[in-house]
Amino acid sequence: MGPIGIFDSGYGGLTVFREIVKKLPLYDYVYLGDNARVPYGTRSFETVYAYTKECVESLFSMGCHLVVLACNTASAKALRTIQQKDLPHCPDLRKVLGVIRPTTEVIGLHTSTRHVGILATPGTVKSASYPIEIRKFFPDITVFQQACPMWVPLVENNELDSEGAAYFVEADIKRLLHQSPDIDTVILACTHYPLLLPLIRRFMPPSIQILPQGGLVADSLADYLKRHAEVEMLCTKNGRTHFFTTDNAADFEERAGRFYGQAVKASELKMQF
Repeated sequence: MGPIGIFDSGYGGLTVFREIVKKLPLYDYVYLGDNARVPYGTRSFETVYAYTKECVESLFSMGCHLVVLACNTASAKALRTIQQKDLPHCPDLRKVLGVIRPTTEVIGLHTSTRHVGILATPGTVKSASYPIEIRKFFPDITVFQQACPMWVPLVENNELDSEGAAYFVEADIKRLLHQSPDIDTVILACTHYPLLLPLIRRFMPPSIQILPQGGLVADSLADYLKRHAEVEMLCTKNGRTHFFTTDNAADFEERAGRFYGQAVKASELKMQF
């Protein structure tokens, strides 16, 4: 038995993690942020897969049987390969889940016009993961994507209220909505983006619903554990949480609180690459 592992390329996954802890507070968790190698969004599929696999294996070595990739880029570029290529060769029961499916399998409940917008990193947009997954569940929905390459750096550097942040957020929203006047629901397909919600709401028409992923992923994980007793019974329940980063722990602690909503204590974990 062991904790549930939560992985992200940096800090953004903490916005998902806080919703998971809020929904499922009794479980033990280990969070790993690969801050030394962020950003993932502009890296190749091969590199993202290699980095993600190494971090997932680190969480497995800590006793995790279930790992959630709380990162859209890792979910888009690495999850399927890990599930199909690596997990079948594991000696015991191990599962890896992502954040894309929990979002796409419920999107049809939120849109009336069946025109949905995606705001994401260039890597997630290039992967076409959201259009592909949404089409599986709701073939009648048309998906429009907009890459937002500056949003993550703005969040990482705490430029949430700057003129530059306002400029890029407004410009990318305009580019998305220009693709279709009928978009009525927009998915924030990056876990950093909830920190920009005040700016996003400022420039998004009030008639358009904005969907951050944290609550959707937390609900999906709770449902998964109910449906998979063989996995749930391997998850320890002492309400303990541990944080790891591949970069300087003090730097991680300084920034992580903005994403997680409270102060955290972290340890450094060295990677091979």
